[in-house]
Parts: sequence; structure tokens; C-alpha cells
Amino acid sequence: MNPSTTQELHVSIDVGCYQHDVSVGLANGQYLGRFEINHNKAGFADFFEKIESYKILSNGVVSVAMEGYNGHARPLDKMIQSRYRLLNINNLKLARFKEIFPGAAKTDAIDSRKGLELFQLQQTLPLAKNVLQEVYEIPQENQELKRITRRRKRLVNERVRYINALQSDLRALSPGLVDITKNVQNIWFLNFLSSSKDLSQLARKSKATLLNIKQVGSTYVQVILQWQTNAVFSDDVAFMSPMIQQDIARIKALRTMILELDKRVVQLLEQSEIGQRLLSIKGFGVTSCGELAGEIGCINRFKKESSLALYIGTAALDNSSGKYQGSKRSKQVNQHAKAAMMSAVDHQRKGSEESQRYYEKKRKEGKTHNQAIRSLGRHLSRVIFKMLTNNRDFYV
Repeated sequence: MNPSTTQELHVSIDVGCYQHDVSVGLANGQYLGRFEINHNKAGFADFFEKIESYKILSNGVVSVAMEGYNGHARPLDKMIQSRYRLLNINNLKLARFKEIFPGAAKTDAIDSRKGLELFQLQQTLPLAKNVLQEVYEIPQENQELKRITRRRKRLVNERVRYINALQSDLRALSPGLVDITKNVQNIWFLNFLSSSKDLSQLARKSKATLLNIKQVGSTYVQVILQWQTNAVFSDDVAFMSPMIQQDIARIKALRTMILELDKRVVQLLEQSEIGQRLLSIKGFGVTSCGELAGEIGCINRFKKESSLALYIGTAALDNSSGKYQGSKRSKQVNQHAKAAMMSAVDHQRKGSEESQRYYEKKRKEGKTHNQAIRSLGRHLSRVIFKMLTNNRDFYV
């Protein structure tokens, strides 16, 4: 076979948990072969060695399409991106493509060959073009923001579960104990609870002892002393006390971890261009901006503002048919970005008269709170897209 001086090398990878199937071909449709690699260091080395051997048959340009980008494909996807052009196979759009153009029964080999077909069809078939999405290099600070903010959300959700359980247990063990604080997670209240291994001993602590508890000042001491006069405990307090102390320790530990992550988010936002642009929008908080910067990653991923709006959950797909006019939710929404955007928009409208008027207008039209916020977010997503593509801050 004579080396080609004009044909790009196309590589398609069907990703598995432990093994990947690879098909290789040229841009003119010529099929060169397939092979399997293991998901380990030796397998990765074997992949690059084989691709380099095929590379001499092309013009030197290599495009790799793979599913599972940023999932099971890690860290192979990053290694490929550092050497070649990387495209992600959108699984939802691929499924839609297969519905319209059914093929043989599914196997790893057939799926990897399907990627090569998509390379060929994307030039003439828009649906095939949408299946293959180019992966752009994401700034390191945004990659870290994505991981950190997602971890922060998991820790926050875990803390909420512990707090809810603690509140329920305390109400069952000692009616009125929870009522001495407005919030069970208040640090002074947690310190008060953990000052005795046996919760029943809390009703016997003197004023002097209470004042020695960290964060418990004279105001809270008076509240505690008033509670002590009518304190009552159930018979379960003996065996429940150790479990409650463990829950309190976990809540405190989660609080510390979340605060440390918050500090890191602030540091990373100072380095993130997207983060700095988002922070210029009045009402957009540090946490929401950190989440959005991490999930957006790179604005070049979005060719138009409607793509960004769909991704962050402020736009819906048209579902009109005949005389029926309506829309439906998209499965392409990034739920982390959507939650951050909805929260940020809700805070933003409270500090902006124009946004608040628009929100109230939508509510008068019969929209629910979430629908009105999403409508406002649709407008802000246009602004954000313009800000990020033109490297401009938000101006009122």
C-alpha cells in the first residue's frame, strides 16, 4: 500500500471498563484494520505504537473518536488529546442515529466501525455531525473547579442527611432540646451536645461549666438554663447517646472539609477567566460561579448561545406538533450546571430591579417560580455567552 499524502487518519474507539476495541481507517473510507487494547499502561502504550504505525499511511493528521470521554476512558482520553485531535461520541445522539439508520446486532467491533462511518457521514449528514463533538482543551483551573465543586456538593448533601437525622433523633430523645436553637448545625449547639457523652447529663450542667464550652456565650447559656428546668429524656438516651456523638463528629468534620474546599474554590476562581467573568454579574456567588466555570470548562465547546443555554438548563427543546405548541426537557442538560445557574439567577434577580420586574411579569403570566427563573436564565445565558466569547465583564 502506498502512503497517502492527502488522507487524514481516522480512529474510532469503543470504550469498555477493562478493554477497548479500536478501528482504524483513512478519510477516503479505506478500512485499515482493528485491534483491542487493555485499559492499563501496557495497553495504552500498545495503542499509540499501533496508531503511529498506521500514521505513515496518512498525511500525518490523526482524529480519534471515542465514547466515554471523561468517564471510563480516563486517562486514555487525556493522553490522546495531548497528541491527536479528539472527538467525543455523544451516546444519546448516537442512539438516535442508530434508530434512524439501524445496523447489525451490537458488538464492540461493530460499534468501533460505526465511529469510522460517522467520520464519513458527518460531511453530508447533519445528524452524524452532531454525534461527533470535538473535545477542546480545558484550562487546568476549570478542570479542578469541576472536581472540587462536585465533591463539595456531595459533602453538603451528606451533611444535610446527618443534620436531618440528628434533628429527628434529638426530638425523639428530648422534646424541646432542638427548640433552643434556630439551626441544629450551629456550632455552639453541636459543642454543647458533645460536651457530655451521655446526653442526659446536659440537663445538670452548671452555668460556670456551660460558659467554658467553646462558642457558648452568656446569651446561649441563659437559653440552656431555661431549657434545663423542664428537660426530659426518653429511656433510649443511654444507647442512643454514643450514636449521636458519632453523628455530631461527622457533621463537624464535614463542615471543616467544606470550608477547606470553599477556600480552594476562591483561589481557583482568581485564576479562571470564565470564573472572573461570571463573578462580575451582580448576585452570582462564589460557589455558583465555581460550579458554572467548572462545568462550562471552555466556551469554545459551544458554537452558539443556544447550545450553552441547552447545556446549562435554561432552554427547552421545541415539541410542537400541528396546532399544539409546547416544549420538552432535553436529556443533554448538565444537571450540575443547571442547579448552579438556577441558584445564581434567583440571587441575581433579587439585586436587580430589571430582572425582578421580568420575573414578576412571568409570574403574572401564570409561570411557576422555577419557570420564571428559567425564563430569566435564558436571557442571562445569552449575556454570558457574549461575555465569554468577547472576553468582557458584565455591565449594568
